[in-house]
Amino acid sequence: MTLNLNHLNHIHSFAEAKLISIFDRQLPLRKHYYGAPDAAWVFDHARTVDTQVPADHPIHGHVICGEAIPLDIPVSVHKAVGGESDFPCPGELLAAALASCLDTAIRMIANLKEIKLRHLEVQVSLGADVRGALMTGEDVPVGFQTAHMKVDLTTEFDLSEPHLNALIDAAERSCVILQTLRAPPTVEIEQYFNGLAKPAVS
Repeated sequence: MTLNLNHLNHIHSFAEAKLISIFDRQLPLRKHYYGAPDAAWVFDHARTVDTQVPADHPIHGHVICGEAIPLDIPVSVHKAVGGESDFPCPGELLAAALASCLDTAIRMIANLKEIKLRHLEVQVSLGADVRGALMTGEDVPVGFQTAHMKVDLTTEFDLSEPHLNALIDAAERSCVILQTLRAPPTVEIEQYFNGLAKPAVS
């Protein structure tokens, strides 16, 4: 698999400019947030659109991820519930979010600890009994019931196992998606029917 050339060139522009120090990039942020905790709040966004995939088409969709360099992603319903699985399904996007979050957390912690990584791959497998989604299995919950992650990394100087464990532990603690799945927030859904907001229920 290869990245879009424009996106790859954007990434390389940082790598080629100068050596990146996460410590130097984070230090002013840490100081700022210490004095202004409200400034530490960030909000990530994604949204679906129906301009190209009509709203009445039941097995595909279109999601826009990110704001700085938005990424258009075609979405498919999984074959196991009547779709095609010809594009990423929502569960795979969740797996991708988890894999990419831990991957980048490991990269940042390694940089902070001045550990040179030679290879890094994070794999995620999420398992669900789809009878819950199809409402055909008695007492089968809707959602993923199993989650497995695999981290394969190699360092430049073959660090000892305790050092590598410390690296992964620190990355786990700072991985927003992993910690969110372990302690999920309450999800509020604001509803609009025919363009009008549904009155709030007191």
